[in-house]
Amino acid sequence: MRTPEEIALNAGGDLPRLVLPQPGVFAERALRLRQLAAGHPMRDYLLLMAVLAEAQHARLAGYPAVTLPTAAQADAASQRGEALLDASVWPRDAVWRDEWRALIRHALEHLPPDSPARPSVEAALSLTDEALETQAGRLLTGVSLGLDMALAPLVAAGLQLFFTRLVMATQAALPGAFGYTDDEGRCPCCASLPLASVTRVGGETEGHRYLHCTLCNAEWHMVRVKCTHCRGTGAVRFRSLEAVAAPDDAAAAKRPSIQAETCDDCGHYLKIVHMTQDVQVEPVADDLATLTLDLLVSDAGYARHGTNLLLLFGEADTDSADDTGEPPPAPRGPH
Repeated sequence: MRTPEEIALNAGGDLPRLVLPQPGVFAERALRLRQLAAGHPMRDYLLLMAVLAEAQHARLAGYPAVTLPTAAQADAASQRGEALLDASVWPRDAVWRDEWRALIRHALEHLPPDSPARPSVEAALSLTDEALETQAGRLLTGVSLGLDMALAPLVAAGLQLFFTRLVMATQAALPGAFGYTDDEGRCPCCASLPLASVTRVGGETEGHRYLHCTLCNAEWHMVRVKCTHCRGTGAVRFRSLEAVAAPDDAAAAKRPSIQAETCDDCGHYLKIVHMTQDVQVEPVADDLATLTLDLLVSDAGYARHGTNLLLLFGEADTDSADDTGEPPPAPRGPH
């Protein structure tokens, strides 16, 4: 049986295929992170991410011009069914390194003096251009060997800022440049995996599911109850930390705002956040704040599809990992 979304699409409905990042994306994230940090076991880490998001918002408004793709490149990518700004191969402007350092300095200015993250953030500024590019390359290609796990969220914040700016500027210069791609499980803008999906509210996107890019903050449509890893539909289940009411309970109609969408066919999962249940949810912030849900489904044998670049796990290459206030290790999803 086809879903309502599939019926609407086949009928030529006006459902937007792609929702591109807006200027306030980082400000909204920072607000949600501060809201979630109150009384949270990961309070210090969430507050660090909030400060970084506020710094991203401040830098985004005045971000310098970056090299944009040409119309010919856009046409070629569309013909091949590939993402125009594939982050694994797109050349990064040198300006991103200067902006990354400005981002880190901005964060330092706004971190509380007693923040446990301050030593690591300060140490990050000593990174050479070559070392920064090496860490960035490993992050964007999913190479964990040699990746500094304590530094990774800071580098990721700069990459998010750069690619978000790049996507926004490309759309302004070449409207409609981001065409359909062959892999519906990856971002059609930068080819990154999603960190979560979101059921949206308002306008034409009301009630529809979109995947949220971990890198450039673009969102693209995928029908509901469909595994983002294997694209199967018959073995999708939903798990949550909240108790589910009995079927005859009047409260059963209200599902939790954060769930893990698991697939028994391929053994993968991805979180889904429901704006239809809580309009304040934000994919990145709520994903960071629900690590316990990751542990729950991991213990049940599921592997995460996609990743949150602000929350990677593994063996750190430096002794500063404990200084960032990061949560305890948990399984890391593939990128």
